[in-house]
Amino acid sequence: MSAIRQAAINNKPSLKWLTGSLLLLLLLAFGWHVYIYLQIVTWRSENPQSTAFMQGRLNAMQEKNSNAKLKQHWVDYNNISSHLKRAAIAAEDARFTQHNGFDWEGIRIAMEKNINQGRIAAGGSTISQQLAKNLFLSSQRSFWRKGEEAIITAMIEMTLSKKRILELYLNFAEWGNGIFGAEAAARHYYGIPASMLTRWQAATLASMLPNPRYYDGNSTNWLDEKSDMILARMPKVHIPR
Repeated sequence: MSAIRQAAINNKPSLKWLTGSLLLLLLLAFGWHVYIYLQIVTWRSENPQSTAFMQGRLNAMQEKNSNAKLKQHWVDYNNISSHLKRAAIAAEDARFTQHNGFDWEGIRIAMEKNINQGRIAAGGSTISQQLAKNLFLSSQRSFWRKGEEAIITAMIEMTLSKKRILELYLNFAEWGNGIFGAEAAARHYYGIPASMLTRWQAATLASMLPNPRYYDGNSTNWLDEKSDMILARMPKVHIPR
């Protein structure tokens, strides 16, 4: 028997194990994404009780204080100030109503920045992508997470209306230390319901979205300047109805 044939015979068990392992991984990945899709379908009409991102923040908070709790209260789309809807779109995703979940120009700019810095420093994420992350993923930045985020974003865009996507986003966005959603944010910062937010208040809250825990309790000149920029953009924003 030749050495080559003998090597092939010896490698058969390892090849069989590798094939089986790959098949199992594919089945697990398929099952995971079926589960996610069914969840998204359910959320056409039902509201999530919490999100993966919220649970992660709660766990981190309770490591320091076992009694820590999150503040979040669901409010329907019509009970969120139209000013906040416009401000969030103006600040986070100007082409929200026009794209299919991905702002390709924003992604290109973010990729160039990441390559130049040799790390994931920017994401170019749309509101739909941020919602995908908040609902199912962690805050950890990696190329794997961005890939998973893209798959979930496509599912969200195929399944939910833009109005429903914005409603979910505004109810689960992080706005401070343990503060999630428009209602909790409006009451925490201004002592009013989300339906009563003024243009300036809405613009300020939207300015906080990229780094909400930092701005919780810290008012800076940059926050005021960004709020002014968002205010200037808001009249041009179209919101889903």
